[in-house]
Amino acid sequence: MDAVLKAVADPSRRAVLDLLAEGEKSVSDLLSHFTFSQPALSKHLRLLREAGLVVSRPVGRTRVYSLEAAGLRSVAEWVAHYEQFWTDRLDHLGQVLDRMAEEESGHAD
Repeated sequence: MDAVLKAVADPSRRAVLDLLAEGEKSVSDLLSHFTFSQPALSKHLRLLREAGLVVSRPVGRTRVYSLEAAGLRSVAEWVAHYEQFWTDRLDHLGQVLDRMAEEESGHAD
């Protein structure tokens, strides 16, 4: 999971994942969406591949990349562990705001 978190910590790599979520893309397809160099994109793709988030396959003389979403499962499971915490907090906030609104409407009379 550490490699996945490190990989998705970078906004450029998250953008690459977003593009690959739309479907397979070649390096040149991906590169057209960014201002950085091809070597920089290759580094991002290598980190994503090592983290198990993308896979590549040869197509003729090029390589196409696709999303390997199963690699995000460990992060999703870890985050889900905290979902109840945030749900409880938001429920409590809603109750506080409801009480404040009731008190305010009672004072407006």
